[in-house]
Amino acid sequence: MADAVRTRPAAGRAAPGPGPLTRLRDIPGINEASARRLLRLGCRTVADLLRAVPRRHVDQRQRVEIADLREEMEVTVQAEVLRLHARPARARRLTVLEGLVQDSSGQVAVVWFNQRYLAQRLQPGSRVLLHGRVVARRGGGLQLHNPDVEVGEGSGHQVGILTPVYHETEGLSSRWLRHRIPPLLPIADRLPDPLPDDLRREEGLLPLGQALRQAHFPASPAELAAARERLAFDEVFLVQVAAQRARLRRQATPGVRIPFDAEVARTFVAGLPFRLTRDQRVAAWEVLRDMDRPQPMSRLLQGDVGTGKTVVAALASRMAVHAGYQAVVMAPTELLAHQHLDTLQQLLQPSGILPRLLVGSSPARQRREVLAGLAGGHDPVVVGTHALLEPAVRFNRLGLCVVDEQHRFGVAQRLQLRAKAERMPDVLTMTATPIPRSLQLTVYGDLDCSRIRERPPGRRPVATRLVEPPARAQAYAFIREAVGQGRQGYVICPLIDASPTVVARSATEEYQRLQQAVFPDLRCTLLHGRLPAREKAERMAAFAGGAVDLLVATSIVEVGVDVPNATLMAIEGAGRFGLAQLHQFRGRIGRGAHASHCLLFVDPDTDRAARARLEALVAHDSGFELAELDLQLRGAGDAYGVRQHGMPEMQVASLNDLVLQERTRRAATRVLERDPGLRDRRLRQALADYGTVFELD
Repeated sequence: MADAVRTRPAAGRAAPGPGPLTRLRDIPGINEASARRLLRLGCRTVADLLRAVPRRHVDQRQRVEIADLREEMEVTVQAEVLRLHARPARARRLTVLEGLVQDSSGQVAVVWFNQRYLAQRLQPGSRVLLHGRVVARRGGGLQLHNPDVEVGEGSGHQVGILTPVYHETEGLSSRWLRHRIPPLLPIADRLPDPLPDDLRREEGLLPLGQALRQAHFPASPAELAAARERLAFDEVFLVQVAAQRARLRRQATPGVRIPFDAEVARTFVAGLPFRLTRDQRVAAWEVLRDMDRPQPMSRLLQGDVGTGKTVVAALASRMAVHAGYQAVVMAPTELLAHQHLDTLQQLLQPSGILPRLLVGSSPARQRREVLAGLAGGHDPVVVGTHALLEPAVRFNRLGLCVVDEQHRFGVAQRLQLRAKAERMPDVLTMTATPIPRSLQLTVYGDLDCSRIRERPPGRRPVATRLVEPPARAQAYAFIREAVGQGRQGYVICPLIDASPTVVARSATEEYQRLQQAVFPDLRCTLLHGRLPAREKAERMAAFAGGAVDLLVATSIVEVGVDVPNATLMAIEGAGRFGLAQLHQFRGRIGRGAHASHCLLFVDPDTDRAARARLEALVAHDSGFELAELDLQLRGAGDAYGVRQHGMPEMQVASLNDLVLQERTRRAATRVLERDPGLRDRRLRQALADYGTVFELD
């Protein structure tokens, strides 16, 4: 009641109409329940709803005569209502509305479900436009099944047009949205246009308001194409501006300079127990060259699983320590942190450097020693997890930050790590999930990129195959035979425990089933994220030491596990994992001298998209090729965790469109040359949504 009093207009003054920032719950025809459903689609205000453009349009403009209808056709029919009859359904609590319509060529039955209100709108003799699917009737004949309907002659406004199909959620259909959005479309002209006027004219793009109106209800395919061109340009252009500006700001910020010492590099490389690949040498040179500059390094090192990124990080750490600086290596899990510690100790001990470890489960005494060593400058290299971000962690002279599996950390966390240095340190981020070139041009456009494609000598490709349900027994026999030859293997499950809502194998139940019913004579153990850290370490050590034949686990083993004798990877419910994640699992094997095999167990309900991912994994061994396919199959946000870290979902643009990437890159360069301080208020406001990604002020 208080809200009603507060919003009542003064006497003699017309109530203001809704604007871009009006809450949807305050719009006539949108009640509280509908507003909550709209919020699930990311729509709180009128502006949000106007920007939620259709995902596609159905062309209903071609009209069909009733005599030409055939079963399973999607058709638009102009007809006259002959009769209507409502009756309750027997099986469910809903109303069935049955009718008969005709045109000059014949008659056809129509049926609607739970739309009793149509009985008041549609009277015998009414002229209507109908669009729906033609189905066979019981007892013979055809009928239009639950069609969209619009009363009136001539061209339609809701039916018989390029009809928008929206992203939907439970209780909120495209049909509902098609009736609520048109009255709000005039407000689109009041939305601030983020593009500078001169740039929009140069690029030949529509004004924002016109583009949004045409994106919802275009009069022709040409209008729809022009609208989507404008909206796609906006989405990629804003990311390009943010990325370029972040790069310019970084280049203007003084940082630490770690001089390149050729003798230190030669001595380090000569002491390695293996020969560097050409890609490793090139990547190491690019990193060391960046560190020797006065501007802070911000480089992304991409390398497929097992290509040897850690040795590049070790050489960079060695150079930082030689120059009197400290280096920190941050990993997303304790398992991966322990793996890095082992590797770095082997690589750096010959140089007299003993890396320390700091993770959440570190004992209190060890924690105190590490904190004192870092603050006093006695410990030059530390490896850890998020525990490194705690306020108690202070460095004496931090010069290099290495962030592994960088897509698992938010930008705020990386900034926290950087903030522990007196001057901006060099940052090397690493990922074993190769990033497609189109994504580098946008989301990672503020980073310099290095790639390691070559695998070290001796790494053998992994044979990968699908296991359909009838072949499960054969797959188990194959696993038993390999273990009998002295090999070990992983069994990966999507869940830790059984779920009442998700039909998928859980690691806990699968471990019990395999140990008791399938492999009672083999040594199995269970590993998942909810186990205490000490127990996880003990079980992993037992597996690495050969005391366990099969490790039944969740995705916790996706990264940071290196057991050369493990040659088997069985993935239950493989269709439930993403392509990049499946490739990561597969990368856990093939690390020794023996042939390795990855078995993808296919559930009976695996859909077409999931099967396409699995078939791609069977056909391709290169993570870079799979990354491009993953982007095409699933989109940037799903495949790379972009949405979780602040980048709005792209509704219109495709990150596979390299022409658009280049066009927006050039446009962003022109804008920043004209307005390096970004004084344009509308553009700054639009970029605020991207601030957490690119560290904008």
